[in-house]
Amino acid sequence: MDKDTLKNIINFVNEKNIHLIGDEIYAATVFMEPEFVSISEVIEEVECNRDLIHIVYSLSKDMGFPGFRVGIVYSYNDTVTSCARKMSSFGLVSSQTQHLIATMLSNDEFIDNFVAESRERLFKRHKYFTWRLSQIGICSLKSNAGLFIWMDLRKLLKEKTFEAEMDLWRVIIDEVKLNVSPGSSFHCHEPGWFRVCFANMDDYSMEIALSRIRSFMVKNNETMVPPRNKLRRRTSLKLSLSRKMDDFIMSPSIMSPQSPLVQDRT
Repeated sequence: MDKDTLKNIINFVNEKNIHLIGDEIYAATVFMEPEFVSISEVIEEVECNRDLIHIVYSLSKDMGFPGFRVGIVYSYNDTVTSCARKMSSFGLVSSQTQHLIATMLSNDEFIDNFVAESRERLFKRHKYFTWRLSQIGICSLKSNAGLFIWMDLRKLLKEKTFEAEMDLWRVIIDEVKLNVSPGSSFHCHEPGWFRVCFANMDDYSMEIALSRIRSFMVKNNETMVPPRNKLRRRTSLKLSLSRKMDDFIMSPSIMSPQSPLVQDRT
């Protein structure tokens, strides 16, 4: 959100005496303008009751430490911080992990270089990945941050329902051996959108994934049944039962829609 929008939100919650929780977990993954603006910056410019402002953060996205299970609650409310401190006893971070993270975060030069390099790589990967999808007629929502894209597969649905979305997801899982996440897993209001993580694989795995997606679209171009009540062909995007490169991809037999992972093996 831009600064003016955040100011309006803060003024609103202050007027209505509503607590505002800002999730800034993707703060350092912004790879294109507009730049990220933190709530902590905005409240320096507007008058508000700071007891209503809370920020949550984690190292899992920006620093690539999901396995460390380190989360942060930053609040201006002493009651909230006191409660959070007591609750942390149920999920303590080990002394070794604390020491490692404290040492790393104390190195300003390393953090600056790491974040800059991460943003550059995210920008290049996002640009390339979305371009490759566009070459086979798959559009995606425009974005400037994060590790994911929203891939538009609405035209591949047999009907515009979330049941049809799940059917399509199972085909992608079982036949294509890729696990993208259906939008219904994230309360998307329209069926046919899938979340794809483009940052959790090396270049080799990415090329395999893109090749499989392409085969998926091309090889069933002539076999897909037209959508119900729509006999006229509207798109060249069709389902595929591609088996190409199966020897290189591990079948995700036990995966959930919330785990957009691509696994490979030699």
